Amino acid sequence: MVLLIDSINAIRDFLDTGGQVLLVIGVLIFAMWLLILERFIYFFNGFRSYKHAIKSSWTGRDERNSWNAEQIRQATISRAGMKLNNNLALINVMVALCPLLGLLGTVTGMIEVFDVMAITGTGSARSMASGVSKATIPTMAGMVGALSGVFASTYLQRKAKREVALLEDSMVLDH
Repeated sequence: MVLLIDSINAIRDFLDTGGQVLLVIGVLIFAMWLLILERFIYFFNGFRSYKHAIKSSWTGRDERNSWNAEQIRQATISRAGMKLNNNLALINVMVALCPLLGLLGTVTGMIEVFDVMAITGTGSARSMASGVSKATIPTMAGMVGALSGVFASTYLQRKAKREVALLEDSMVLDH
């Protein structure tokens, strides 16, 4: 219990040090990783059963060599691709927003530094330290969130592309 309270206090202190923008970045990263985890779960659980149903439906067709069969095949593959790419564009937007919000944190932190300088009338390093930390911590958090999201997003996009190609290869037309 004491460890939990200490952890909560450390997180609160970190958020106070980084300012309000850090809280927004944290919520954005949390939402981004929820979407990424949802995509991983879908790829490794939900899509397998969907792919199996598509393949069994295709192999159960009596006729697989007409123009209509080709159109049905293309529509089925397209629907599967749409299911695989669901939320990937939103994840990419969130990845792009992370460094921009970090930059916003930098600007708000530097405004605080200038406010302290204007109020005190000096360039004291001690009085400017909190503003500088509010300027650098959100930048770091935005970059960390963006980097982690870029790797996950790239993997998911490649996996989706590969799964669509494998599905196309497995749904053979009879000629």
